[in-house]
Amino acid sequence: MENQRRVKEAAEEFGAENVAVVIGGGEAESAGLAAETVTSGDPTYAGPLTNVALNLAFVHPLEPEFKEFVDPEVYDEQIGMMEMVLDVDSIIEEMESIRNA
Repeated sequence: MENQRRVKEAAEEFGAENVAVVIGGGEAESAGLAAETVTSGDPTYAGPLTNVALNLAFVHPLEPEFKEFVDPEVYDEQIGMMEMVLDVDSIIEEMESIRNA
């Protein structure tokens, strides 16, 4: 709930067009829920983003667009191991499905 509050405040302060969210969920379902929340509102109706469609841009660190944006050494040090243990394809698929919804 605290993260939702912070995201909402950032969108209000800086404008939704100037805010992007890095989704850090390690499973496709949890990452998708977070992405849906920052775009269309909290689907669980439990937090500050209930019925608040911010339509924010989002990216998951395992998506190729993010990887290309980050220094390769930093990426390998901070995220590289996660590529080996998480289901990268399903996370990417989930992010794309939320964007295309």
